[in-house]
Amino acid sequence: MKTRLFSPGPVMVEEPVRQSLLHYDICHRSPEFEELYKAICGKVVRLFEGDDSYCAVVVSGSGTSANETCLSSVFAPGDEALLINNGEFGGRLLEILTKYEVPLTNLKFEWGEMPDLAAVEKALQENEKIKWVCMVFHETSTGMINPVHEVGELVKKYDRKYYVDCVSAAAGEHIEVVKNHIDLCSSVGGKCLGAYPGSAYVCGREEIMNVAPEQGKNVYLNLGKHYQMMKKCWQTPNTPNVTLFWALDAALDWTLEKEGLEGRIARYQECAKILRGGMKEMGLKFLLPEEQMANTVTSVFLPEGKPVEPFIAAMAADGYTVYPGKGKFLEMNMFQVANMGAIYPDDCREFLEVLKKNIQ
Repeated sequence: MKTRLFSPGPVMVEEPVRQSLLHYDICHRSPEFEELYKAICGKVVRLFEGDDSYCAVVVSGSGTSANETCLSSVFAPGDEALLINNGEFGGRLLEILTKYEVPLTNLKFEWGEMPDLAAVEKALQENEKIKWVCMVFHETSTGMINPVHEVGELVKKYDRKYYVDCVSAAAGEHIEVVKNHIDLCSSVGGKCLGAYPGSAYVCGREEIMNVAPEQGKNVYLNLGKHYQMMKKCWQTPNTPNVTLFWALDAALDWTLEKEGLEGRIARYQECAKILRGGMKEMGLKFLLPEEQMANTVTSVFLPEGKPVEPFIAAMAADGYTVYPGKGKFLEMNMFQVANMGAIYPDDCREFLEVLKKNIQ
């Protein structure tokens, strides 16, 4: 029985993406790889809706590796960070910043709580040493879309820099780095883009990406090294996962050319609408109000008295993978349904039939 992944990564992929893994072997120190890498970097900038002042690099690793590449590389001595933290992946950024001993203000909110913009502005007003404001675009642990544009306006107002973790947002939401004043952001193939885990990427203003390698506190995850090799010869500092570059390129082509970014986002919105409508008809309750929900993840509570663990197992037995809730929400029997990757409206309707059977 084919397992259908209604989980926020890894995701089901389109057939051309899967077939791209069968590409003949090439060396990463070859003109063919350089042409591939150059094409991918240009497409990543398009994915983030950047202009000519932006560029991109690919990091072989998970989404966290791209986050760590950024946050271990851009802080000069004396620079401080303001972290807007309202979920597990805000906590992941906190872990990275703390590990690299970046002085920071951790503006912490409850999971599922919308960040207070007045508190963000107050922190910027009171501390001129804050160089970077850091936050997660789509906080997957709750399915919330954070106020990226509004925070970006504050970043611009107070002349700071803006890093946004777009791991679960790129290709599922409009990132619009120019409009949202984003200086640096990151994502990975195995989420909304519909590629595989292990091909992460960073997009940022070229003046930011061109950071001295000596400033980086990591050898492998060093943004300056990645940027310099990209500019010098369209190669990576270390041996990359070459096979996944083909899959990343195929997924970018599917998103940007075949489906179109606007079309892909519209499909995700339609699928989410079908799923949420069906779950609402079943009497299920959501964690968030609809206007705060991402296009690709829905956090929903099981009926009272129905534990989440056997429910997850029953869904898996019927061929559907969904996620249990995280943190305190697991104790509240919350689960998450994602419609990332190669999931279409009919798939969502079939999912609802199986869900209905397993919540009774």
